[in-house]
Amino acid sequence: MTLFPDNLNFDGPFPRLSRRLRLGIVGGGRIAATQAMAARMSDHWEVVAGALSSSQESARSRAAEFRIAPDRAYASFEEMAAAETRHSEGVDAVMITTPNHLHHAAARAFLNAGIDVLCDKPLTNEVSEAEDLVGLTSASGCVFGVSYVMSCFPMVRQARQIVSEGGLGRINQIHVEFLQDWMTPEEVADAPHVKWRLDPSKTGKTSCVGDIGTHAAHLAQFVSGLPLTDLRAEFHVCGAPKPVEDTFFAWTRHAGEVPGTLMATRLAPGNRGGLRLRIFGSEGGIEWDLEKAEQLRFNRFGEADRTISRGHGHGVSPATERLVRTGRGFPEGIIEAWGNLYTEFAMAVAARKDGLRIPEGWLGMPTVADGAKGVQFIEATVRSNEAGGEWVEL
Repeated sequence: MTLFPDNLNFDGPFPRLSRRLRLGIVGGGRIAATQAMAARMSDHWEVVAGALSSSQESARSRAAEFRIAPDRAYASFEEMAAAETRHSEGVDAVMITTPNHLHHAAARAFLNAGIDVLCDKPLTNEVSEAEDLVGLTSASGCVFGVSYVMSCFPMVRQARQIVSEGGLGRINQIHVEFLQDWMTPEEVADAPHVKWRLDPSKTGKTSCVGDIGTHAAHLAQFVSGLPLTDLRAEFHVCGAPKPVEDTFFAWTRHAGEVPGTLMATRLAPGNRGGLRLRIFGSEGGIEWDLEKAEQLRFNRFGEADRTISRGHGHGVSPATERLVRTGRGFPEGIIEAWGNLYTEFAMAVAARKDGLRIPEGWLGMPTVADGAKGVQFIEATVRSNEAGGEWVEL
């Protein structure tokens, strides 16, 4: 039985599949609970298995919180990949939400088992590991998504379409920032969910860059359509002493010598979800703010300013409407954006299982290639900072 309906219309809304896909979880932290909630909300997934702790007792206890049966609660991702491959109703895909240093090995285990993957970012801690996953994904034919969830807000998709259709004219500058304040108190470093983020053996050579800077870098490229080519970066520790940076600033260059700026910090009191993108061109500009995610500012020089609101119609494109759940004035947020990511992931997984070729542009889900570019971005910021802020190529 195929998953897609016989009368599939790629120009309409995303279709209802013939069954919910079976999802496994690798890593049982807070973000796993958020993503599981969003996956279920999409109505395309049910959570059926998990490797949520290296202790079998803890794994089963944590699995109960996700309503996972005890016999499908595993103490390692290796055990899970092997067992689910043999299971008569094994997982169709897994989400990987472990600390960064485990992403590569976990993703490899499931790709080798022929199981599709959606991995948290950064994809890996090393460029060589990211390139290995790109190659293995291609060889296996599996679907591999990466959780750059900020690209899944409807107004971000609308912004991307405006840019691609020439609404700004020739792009001449790109500015993006991600300012948060949750690491301002010194004692926050002792929290369990924070400790690993400040441990270079787990988080890699960066902390702020790999965690939120990669979101900013991906968003700038996703909306503008212009790859990041060069940068010069400086790392700073603006709060209590730490082994890795809590703040960084960068000058950037995108394809076509388009200049820009990119900065991120977790020590900006008053900023919580302070991700802001501004792209300016020869004929206009767009601005989007995560804390005001329902709206997109679109200004054509010499014309009345416009604010496009998330909802049906009134300037929102059909492609954007696929990601809209409620009417204008009834707010959506980050859980719905995660739901959009899992919806597009479901469409990609279902298409692979049905042997269906997806038209170009139907899905905007970030892929393993985007994840690898994110790791290259991180590596470039490290090289530039170590060289005293010199320009480096990605």
